[in-house]
Amino acid sequence: MCIMTNFKSIGYITSSVPFSVQRLGTETFVTVSVGKSWQIYNCAKLNLVLVGPQLPKKIRALASYRDYTFAAYGNSIAVFKRAHQVATWNSHNAKVNQLLLFGEHIVSVDVDGNIFMWAFKGINQNLTPIGQISLEEKFSPSCIMHPDTYLNKVLLGNQEGSLQLWNISTKMKIFEFKGWKSSICCCVSSPALDVVAIGCADGKIHVHNIRYDEEIVTFTHSNRGAVTALSFSTDGQPLLASGGSSGVISIWNLEKRRLQSVIREAHDCSVTSLHFFANEPVLMSASADNSVKMWIFDTSDGDPRLLRFRSGHSAPPLCIRFYANGRHILSAGQDRAFRLFSVIQDQQSRELSQRHVSKRAKKLRLKEEEIKLKPVIAFDVAEIRERDWCNVVTCHMDTAQAYVWRLQNFVLGEHILTPSPEHQTPVKACAISACGNFAVIGTAGGWIERFNLQSGISRGSYVDMLEKSSCAHDGEVVGVACDSTNTLMISAGYLGDMKVWDFKGRELKSRWDVGCAVVKIVYHRSNGLLATVADDLVIRLYDVVAQRIVRKFEGHADRITDVCFSEDGKWLLSSSMDGTLRIWDVILARQIDAINVDVSITALSLSPNMDVLATSHVDQNGVYLWVNQAMFSGASGVDSYGSGKEIVSVQLPSISSTEGSTKDDIDSDDKSIVSCSQFQDTTTNVSHLDQQIPNLVTLSLLPKSQWQGLINLDIIKARNKPIEPPKKPEKVPFFLPSIPSLSGEILFKASEPTNEENGIQAADKLEKNRRRPDTPSSQFLQVLHSSAEINDFSGFTDYVKTLSSSTLDMELRMLQIIDDDDDQEVEKRPELYSIELLLDYFIHEISHRNNYEFIQALIRLFLKIHGETIRRQKKIQEKAQKLLEVHCSVWQRLDGLLQSGRCKLTFLSNSQF
Repeated sequence: MCIMTNFKSIGYITSSVPFSVQRLGTETFVTVSVGKSWQIYNCAKLNLVLVGPQLPKKIRALASYRDYTFAAYGNSIAVFKRAHQVATWNSHNAKVNQLLLFGEHIVSVDVDGNIFMWAFKGINQNLTPIGQISLEEKFSPSCIMHPDTYLNKVLLGNQEGSLQLWNISTKMKIFEFKGWKSSICCCVSSPALDVVAIGCADGKIHVHNIRYDEEIVTFTHSNRGAVTALSFSTDGQPLLASGGSSGVISIWNLEKRRLQSVIREAHDCSVTSLHFFANEPVLMSASADNSVKMWIFDTSDGDPRLLRFRSGHSAPPLCIRFYANGRHILSAGQDRAFRLFSVIQDQQSRELSQRHVSKRAKKLRLKEEEIKLKPVIAFDVAEIRERDWCNVVTCHMDTAQAYVWRLQNFVLGEHILTPSPEHQTPVKACAISACGNFAVIGTAGGWIERFNLQSGISRGSYVDMLEKSSCAHDGEVVGVACDSTNTLMISAGYLGDMKVWDFKGRELKSRWDVGCAVVKIVYHRSNGLLATVADDLVIRLYDVVAQRIVRKFEGHADRITDVCFSEDGKWLLSSSMDGTLRIWDVILARQIDAINVDVSITALSLSPNMDVLATSHVDQNGVYLWVNQAMFSGASGVDSYGSGKEIVSVQLPSISSTEGSTKDDIDSDDKSIVSCSQFQDTTTNVSHLDQQIPNLVTLSLLPKSQWQGLINLDIIKARNKPIEPPKKPEKVPFFLPSIPSLSGEILFKASEPTNEENGIQAADKLEKNRRRPDTPSSQFLQVLHSSAEINDFSGFTDYVKTLSSSTLDMELRMLQIIDDDDDQEVEKRPELYSIELLLDYFIHEISHRNNYEFIQALIRLFLKIHGETIRRQKKIQEKAQKLLEVHCSVWQRLDGLLQSGRCKLTFLSNSQF
């Protein structure tokens, strides 16, 4: 086992596999693939409605029909009913590239030219294909479609440029079209009968009549590249949309036979799918750039505008950081995008605006990529001044300026921080002070300068007079950090020179040398420890105030990519290109856990609550979340989960967050890893006595209102007393003949006995039970008596915790002795024996110091009801005296510890250092 187990991945919208659209009632749904999984969006607002489980291999084709989803991976086809896999079809011997929904059948085509027909009605009995067609050896299928009104017929496109019409019922080739001497990439049927559109790799679109084998019109893309997607409009407008490998979407007017409009920069990568909604002027497009967009044709000139979209990083993230107490993640990617992902609600994820990029690109006639800022290589964020001014600073690749962002408005700030205007070099490091007022910038030329974030004005530079170039470092600045009181500023140079500066006076206070090149530093403000990552693959921890090394961690076999501290400063997490993630215990100076993933981690961040770890990986466009098992269980330490020096191999988190973690534990039930929601429901059987610290008490973990309700029950009853008497409802439902119960549960009357003998027998049994004095009359007393017999009151405590305040009050009042004139008869009454057992229960719980606050409230209610009975009965006065002695003994020890801590806190708060 390991401390961090996989949870889920976020930021994945779609992949290069064409989507599948279906209409259910009045709503339209689109099914997209995301690597080895698939997910379904509601097109009304593009909100996620369903996520499928993870498959062994990447999905190559998709099809959907009502509740069924068909996903081709490798040589197999998985069949899902909603999110549950119900069958797997394995008749193919080659990779399946295309799936076609054909009535109540699925047609699958593999790379070797084999076509299989599958029936999914009664799918549990039909695991074998109902038909097979083998194409010619020279025919390499590239696309498949069904022409409207052509019964049992499909069109197959060839990579060599030819087109064939097949009857899948008779398994005969009907006709072969000559082709267009270019590979066919896509083919789609039009609303007009016998007319189809064919997109070719040479950028040409052929609108062809397949009945007469006549060419109607030919369009040519102005941009180089293949035609990868086509779709006809069905709302009455004669429009044809085409998508190319360059990401451009072209709209063609079929009546005028010319280009109507072009959506430039629609996508950053090749357009994989296009679909016009039925009888709506809305076009949906998807691309390999991890985005799905919807365009609406409602402008006067007929040009489409962007209606809504969902997108993620189109290139792997470089830096990630938790924000807003772990609810969001800031992510900067190689695609020049700066994004904010929501861990809880996926719809809240968005890209931060770079101020009118599209308008500036059109005005300057440039691509949006050329207008956007270069990829972010480092950034820092401070939440304290979010509502006042910009609270994020970013450093960009090969850029001599640092930029500020305002997360409250999700927009780029108005100030640009330019250090050393005379000798400009790329900015490499940045840090925001603890107060959120200042930003410290370090450059590749060794220059360090401080800026005011509110005004963007420079507040001075840090200069070391001993350096030849009159700057802070002789070489690149790889990292800067500020302490929690704005007293010190720490900087690191690439050559290994570490320097501590006076933050306000900008004077050099001390310096030391690591001994080798430093590539990264991380500073923890609470404990004052500085972690440095060097080229020798060693992580060193320095005490900045004492200026000495306090810890050294070794174990990585390749370049260390990122490190981060936990919020309490007890853990240090590090990742490396050797594929490992290691967790180091700073206090014990040892490795407590190590996991190995298939894809190396490039950046990581641990949430402030230490419950979720976020990672980014090589060539992966998403952000992966891992759950800290120690935060969701009752184990006393991390040793129960940590692997120590042993490295455990794990899988990356899936989209659906339901897959297992370790490869070794996938088939093991006792070691299987569950999701985060299951962790919260997990209960442990660890004894409270084993975890209890001497002289301390253990609380009940009940809500405060539950045990306080016992103390203030009279006030609550007086406040809730009805003003008017209850009125009988006009019509009582005949099917709910409920009866009252003390536990608060709804009980229903049993049906009347059909036989008179059964009624007589039940009455006899009831009369016998009433005559037996030893039989408890309620479940409360039954559990109490059984617990007293085995001298273990844990079961009784668990039962009492489930009762409401009014129910407990009723149970205790049922034990009251009202007619106690004859003392001799009172001693024989069962109520007195139950009161003695309750006193034994209180003595046991107080002496073991369990559920302290709940037992105190229960004792108060008990004495309030039975105090007079205890005063009159000498038999139970001795146990009451024993309860008082035990209670005083426990409280004196606890009060002594509280007073000692209070005195120490008062002394330290009044001391002047």
